[in-house]
Amino acid sequence: QVQLRESGGGLVQAGGSLRLSCAASGRSFSSYGMGWFRQAPGKEREFVAYITWSTGYSSYADSVKGRFTISRDNAENTVDLRMNSLEPEDTAVYYCASRNRYSSASNYRESAYDYWGQGTQVTVSS
Repeated sequence: QVQLRESGGGLVQAGGSLRLSCAASGRSFSSYGMGWFRQAPGKEREFVAYITWSTGYSSYADSVKGRFTISRDNAENTVDLRMNSLEPEDTAVYYCASRNRYSSASNYRESAYDYWGQGTQVTVSS
């Protein structure tokens, strides 16, 4: 069983920065990497970023590329999302999720992930 806990959300002005952190406990062998997703009011949850535990390979949604950076600390079992140049459109609840190594789904798909955190609110004011 994997438990994920996000922290670091809050209110920030447009152009500002925030760092989200996800702490994973009970990390299982099946966890291949970690993803960040977000869900804005009235919208579906969408992929933000992904990183593998082993090599640190990362990928990003086009909407955040160049502004967000995902990183991991294998020793601490944490994954961070550094968000710069925040825009009001980034306002959402942000979720971290553990990717199952046995899933054939794309990293961009929710179905590739089998454990989710409770989410943390990020609000960007204009």
